[in-house]
Amino acid sequence: MSLSLIQSMIDKYGYPVLNEETLDDFVQRHEHVVLFFTENPRFFPESNDVAVILPELMKLFDGQLSAGVIDQSSERILYKRFGFKGWPSLVFLRRGEYLGVITGVQDWADYVQEFERLLASEPVRPPSIGIPVVVDRS
Repeated sequence: MSLSLIQSMIDKYGYPVLNEETLDDFVQRHEHVVLFFTENPRFFPESNDVAVILPELMKLFDGQLSAGVIDQSSERILYKRFGFKGWPSLVFLRRGEYLGVITGVQDWADYVQEFERLLASEPVRPPSIGIPVVVDRS
């Protein structure tokens, strides 16, 4: 995470940087989790916007969930678990179970509404990443 706004967010708010080895332990230790998948902000500049917005949302939802940032070297492996199709993404989990995702930058009111909806929702199966399944009926 060498890019300034994301690193500043991590440093200022103490959000852990998670990878394949540390993710499961983190999500099991917290009832509600939001995972920030940044990708490279040079290619996805909205990630810098989300790095500014996420701490403000965490303040608004004080104590209701814990945030973690996915290490960029692990993102392409871990995103497959959650089936989202855009960057940046905020993935929501309850006790490790998938609740949903917010992709890209949204209006403030939309973020607030989606945070509330996702925190109140029941876990669901994450969408697939789009690998077609073919059934051999021969």
